[in-house]
Amino acid sequence: MVTLLTWISDKKGRMIFHSAFEYSYLWLPLVGFIIGLSAAMIGGGGGFFFPPILILFFKVPAQIAVATSLASTLPICLVGSLGHYRNGNIDLRMGMVFGLAGIIGALAGASLTGLMTAEQLKTAFGVYSILIAFLMILNSYRDKRAKAKGKIFKDGYTFGKISKGSFYGFAGGIITGTFGTSGTAPVLAGLFAIRMPIKLVVGTSMMVIFVNTFSALGAHFLIGEIDLTLVYFLAGGAMIGAFIGSRFLGRVKIGRAEGPIKQWFAIAMATFGIILIIS
Repeated sequence: MVTLLTWISDKKGRMIFHSAFEYSYLWLPLVGFIIGLSAAMIGGGGGFFFPPILILFFKVPAQIAVATSLASTLPICLVGSLGHYRNGNIDLRMGMVFGLAGIIGALAGASLTGLMTAEQLKTAFGVYSILIAFLMILNSYRDKRAKAKGKIFKDGYTFGKISKGSFYGFAGGIITGTFGTSGTAPVLAGLFAIRMPIKLVVGTSMMVIFVNTFSALGAHFLIGEIDLTLVYFLAGGAMIGAFIGSRFLGRVKIGRAEGPIKQWFAIAMATFGIILIIS
């Protein structure tokens, strides 16, 4: 599928390259726009959806899809983070807790990608998606039960919150480096687990994912293959979507929709996971 027009290679033959243009790539800006818009509104970098779309619909090899997804996700995270910061939707202190742990995880995860075959990587990503979806639904159920019993959750930066932030941040980094998905799911699950308000979850998640993605992309420059042709098409539409999404969220009142948002996001993750495992 891939014809190299221009490339940059190190001594081991790893490279950043441009693949030949295909007419199917004209769909990528629209895909990027939709994912960028959605990502800015739910707190992700969109990287969760890039790898399965590239693998399933554009037949891109898994390792190339991972690295290319990271490169396409980075502009979304940058634009989205700046927009959310201006709207006051980022908790900088908790974001740093998640982000510092995520850097370590991202570097470790990037090294795992090179040890797995394309089929193993695809299947592992599917299993991960289903597990994290289950975890999000379980946490949501526990929150409902706790609120029904009148339990009061502590505000502030407790030891428990910092511990959870470090764990979920590290998990997000591992996922970012391994699967090229920006680690959205574990980061969101962690922010929901410490019961942060939905708008702060969205903005802070975008900041954490930017840090994770930047770290993982740096590692993949050395060990992965990045298709810049795909990056141009995806990132162009995604940046516009992320800009619009972050501005729109600041004007929306979430209210009772917070619960359904969590549930639908979990359902989407589980669905993609099942498709990847059986395909």
